[in-house]
Amino acid sequence: MVEASPYQTPRSTITPASSTDYGEINLLSARGRLGRVRYIGYSMGIGLVINVIAGLLGGAGALLEEGGGHLAGLAVGGAIIVLVLLALVVSVMLAIQRLHDFDASGWWSVLVIVPFANLVLYLVMLIMPGTQGPNHFGNPPPPNTTGVILLASILPLIVAIGIVAAIAIPAYQDYLERARAAQSSSAPSQP
Repeated sequence: MVEASPYQTPRSTITPASSTDYGEINLLSARGRLGRVRYIGYSMGIGLVINVIAGLLGGAGALLEEGGGHLAGLAVGGAIIVLVLLALVVSVMLAIQRLHDFDASGWWSVLVIVPFANLVLYLVMLIMPGTQGPNHFGNPPPPNTTGVILLASILPLIVAIGIVAAIAIPAYQDYLERARAAQSSSAPSQP
């Protein structure tokens, strides 16, 4: 009788990992899932576009008001209100898809319009990882592209630049004041 050696290599068939099906990304839908990085990237991208458009509309409204066109100024104000409502709808849709990614109900996205609760919701959506594989709301989102990663890195970059500027600008102003004081005290006195 031949016993199998406990030191021999195990014999097993290796099956390839099943290919993962990815869900479809649709920004203006309440269906599907959206990962953290994609959520941050799309939020930043849409926020930048909407702020640029609102700034241009505001500038146009100011020019029209200055020229005496009060009615045109009101039309620009109405366009800005429509733009803000559009931004709110898109942010709710993104929040619903992000909540679906970690298997939470999309109804939590109503907190987007509640002051202070929206901050808590935003932090939760940034911290909670998505569920691995399919969940109640569909297949996982596709892997992030380079463009999405670049859009998502805008927020930390702006924060880092702000911190450096908050430290560097006052330090430089203090340096200039000390340099001027030293220069004026070392200048020869005029008779």
